[in-house]
Amino acid sequence: MNSLRLLSFAFSLSVASVASVAHSATIAVVAPQSGPYEILGSQIRQGVKAAAAKVGLDVMEIHESCEDGSGGAIADGLVASKVSVVLGFLCTETLADALPTLKGAAIPAITLSSRAPIVMEDSLKRGWPLFRMAASETAESSAIADVMLRDWKGLSFALLDDGTIYSRELVDRVRARLEEAGLKPTFTDTLRPSQEQQISLVRRLSRTGVTHVFAAAERNDVSIIARDATAEKISLVLLGGDALRAANTPVPLQSGVLAMALPDYATLPSANEAVQQLRTAHIEPDGYVLPAYAATQLSAQALEMAAEQSKPTPAIMIGNTFTTVIGPIIFTDRHELQDNPYRLQRWTGTEFTPVDKAIN
Repeated sequence: MNSLRLLSFAFSLSVASVASVAHSATIAVVAPQSGPYEILGSQIRQGVKAAAAKVGLDVMEIHESCEDGSGGAIADGLVASKVSVVLGFLCTETLADALPTLKGAAIPAITLSSRAPIVMEDSLKRGWPLFRMAASETAESSAIADVMLRDWKGLSFALLDDGTIYSRELVDRVRARLEEAGLKPTFTDTLRPSQEQQISLVRRLSRTGVTHVFAAAERNDVSIIARDATAEKISLVLLGGDALRAANTPVPLQSGVLAMALPDYATLPSANEAVQQLRTAHIEPDGYVLPAYAATQLSAQALEMAAEQSKPTPAIMIGNTFTTVIGPIIFTDRHELQDNPYRLQRWTGTEFTPVDKAIN
C-alpha cells in the first residue's frame, strides 16, 4: 500500500458507549467537511453519530473532497483502519475510485445520494459492494406513471415540463411508460418558468378539455398555475414531482395540489424516538440526518447477522429486511431499494400528507 496516499486525508474518531453489536466494529462516514456540500455532509455525520451512540458502533469521520481521483486514498485508509461498513458518499467521483479496493476487503459502501446509473451498472458487473439508499434515477417517474395508470385512465390529462433537462427527461420517462400501456396525454407543452402569471396556459388547458395535469416544474410555477386556474374558475387536478418539496414562497401553494415526493421522514411514527433524541441534542432531523441514522441502524443489524451466520457483510445485505427509523429497508440483488420511497401526497395548506388516490 502506498503510504503517501494515506496521508492525503484526515479523520477523527468518535467512540459510542452502548455495545449492542455482536462484535466490536467501526463504521466510517465519508462526507464533505468543507466546501459547497459541507451542510449536507454535516447532516450525514450528525445522523450517523446519533444512531451509532444507540447501537454501539465506533465512528470514523473522513472528509470527502468530491475531486476526481480522491477515492483511492480514502479506500486505502478505510481498509488499513479495518472499518466494517462505509456510509455517505455524496459524490460519484469518490465512489468510482474507492469501490475496487473496498471489494477486496469485503467492505460494503452505502451511498445516500448518488443516483448515477453507470456506477451501479459497473458495480453489478464487477462485483463491487455498493448499495444505494438513494432512490434510483427512474424511481420518481415510475411512481408518477404508476399513479396515473391507476387513477387517470379515461381522463383528459396534460403533461407539462419547464424546459430544463431534468424536467424534460422526467416527462419523457412518464410519457413512455404511459404510452406503453396505451394511455396518451390530451395535451403536452413546455411552460415558460418564472412568470408572474400563467393565465394563457390555464386557458389553453381548459379549451382542450384537460381536467388533470402533471407538471414537472418548480414549486412556485405550479403555485401560479393553481392560483390562476382558481381565479379563472377552471377546475384542474394538479400533480407535481419532488420539486414541490420546497419553500412555500413567493406564491403560496394552494390546498389540494398533489405531489409525488419523498416523505418527511421526521413525521413517521417509526422516527419518533430518534427525532426526540436528535432534538434533545439540538439537531433538526432535516435532509440526510434521518436517512444517515437509518443507514447506521441497518449497518449494525447487518454486521450482527454476518457475525452470527459467518457470512460476508455484503452478502447479508441482499434480500434481508432491516428495521430503521425511516421504515423497513430491503436491498434487491441489484443492490437497490426494493420499495420505491416516493409517495403520493397532498398539500393541506401547511404540509404535505400521504393520500391514496390522485383524484380529488
